[in-house]
Amino acid sequence: MRTWLALRRCRGIVLALSFVLWFLIASTSDAIPPLDSPTVEPAVTWQPWHIIDTRTGHVVAFPEWIKALEQAEIIYLGEEHHNPYHIDAALKVLNQLLADRIYPTIGMEMFGWDGQEALDSYVSGIQAMSDKFLEEVRWKQNWGGEFSDYGPLVTFARERQLPVRAMNPPKPLIRRILKFGLEPVKLEPEWAASGMSQEEIVDDPAYHTKIIDQLRRCHGGTEEHYRTMYEASMVRDEGMAKTLVQRQEEIRRAADGLRRIILSYTGGGHIQYGLPVPKRVARRLSGDVTQTTVYMMSFEPSRAEDVQAHLDDPIADYIWLTPMGKPNPTKPCK
Repeated sequence: MRTWLALRRCRGIVLALSFVLWFLIASTSDAIPPLDSPTVEPAVTWQPWHIIDTRTGHVVAFPEWIKALEQAEIIYLGEEHHNPYHIDAALKVLNQLLADRIYPTIGMEMFGWDGQEALDSYVSGIQAMSDKFLEEVRWKQNWGGEFSDYGPLVTFARERQLPVRAMNPPKPLIRRILKFGLEPVKLEPEWAASGMSQEEIVDDPAYHTKIIDQLRRCHGGTEEHYRTMYEASMVRDEGMAKTLVQRQEEIRRAADGLRRIILSYTGGGHIQYGLPVPKRVARRLSGDVTQTTVYMMSFEPSRAEDVQAHLDDPIADYIWLTPMGKPNPTKPCK
């Protein structure tokens, strides 16, 4: 009798252990991982120099990312002005393109068309860096600030014999549009002289909504003031698109067998949501162009919400986080 009872107890223990073992195996399966399971991937903490693909929200490694960029005909880098780390980022891309035997043209917002001849002279090595060069390139007139903030890009092009294209219509023309509006300026000789008289200035509804909203939130003024500021923005973006398209058409006509690409370097506002310049380039080329936009952003933990907002409403194809640049007394407009 005692033997039979002992066997029942053993069988009960075995069954209990079997149930516990089954439960442990089931609880660690892929189907229903517990909250503390090590298989649950922790959230990524963003860091300076992370590159985020806005389509997936994932951080991508530079070697993988640059291969994707190289599939485009035009790469847009949108900077925060005067952040030296954004220049460093552009130089990193340019160096890799050359290492991969791809020859870039650098388009720069910081130069106006009326300074192109002097810019060519400097980049070709004919003219040295001097006050005379800065005067002839109309640096103070078209941009201002320290040339050294952007000089590294131009010096890189000079050392590697790469073309640099001044992207902006002349600043005096833009100032007149700001003051009087687009239609009156179209009647002036300066408009024809600028080379814009045969260009269509397209008032895109999505662009209009975005720019006017930003102007109202970020600038004081009247509705009339917003109108002329908006028209000046349209002309600048259309002019920059014209510059890039002219260069792209030259590249397509070239028969030297070299793989070429355009790297456009402007403020981030000119590439946001693909509307200001990229969309105008695509329109001018009837959609026959591959383009990639990269929004460069100074990063510190307090700006994580800004990053997330740019992911929720993708501001570009990629967001490239960088260290903070120079202290800026002006708070970013949201």
